[in-house]
Amino acid sequence: MAAPEHKMADSWSYRKTMIIVGVIAAVLIVGLFYLLKRASRGGTGMPPPHLAVAIRPGSAEWDQYSKKIALDEPEADQARRALGDIVMTLHTTVRNFTGRTLSGLELRAAVVDHQGKAVKERTVVAIPTVERPELAPNKTLAVNVLLDGMSDTDDRANIKFEITGFNLK
Repeated sequence: MAAPEHKMADSWSYRKTMIIVGVIAAVLIVGLFYLLKRASRGGTGMPPPHLAVAIRPGSAEWDQYSKKIALDEPEADQARRALGDIVMTLHTTVRNFTGRTLSGLELRAAVVDHQGKAVKERTVVAIPTVERPELAPNKTLAVNVLLDGMSDTDDRANIKFEITGFNLK
């Protein structure tokens, strides 16, 4: 009769071990999803990129050249991630009609609500990049900006692109 008792003790010990391992695995998986979701909403904590020396609104050159840098009507794609948030990719095309080469271009992309307030926004430096160090006169540049961390309850009424600064050669 010693053998059946020993067999039951081993079986119970095996079950206990499997339950403990399962609980630990579940806690680790939930923790991983929590960290991923938090990272996607929080951002990096770094300031947005910007052109150090750029022509900005209010300067004489801004009034002269900003009207000659055209942005096509923006479009957007959206998708739901496994983490539950919504990701939107905003697209536009920049057209350089200044007669000079653009050596720097800073843009602000935003998803806005019905009152025109930004739900999510991101500032990007579209030029210079590794692929495109500058934009020659009468040339175009496609710009895509990813905005993540939005939910179904966010009032996403419209999308906007605006030029916030540029450099000319």
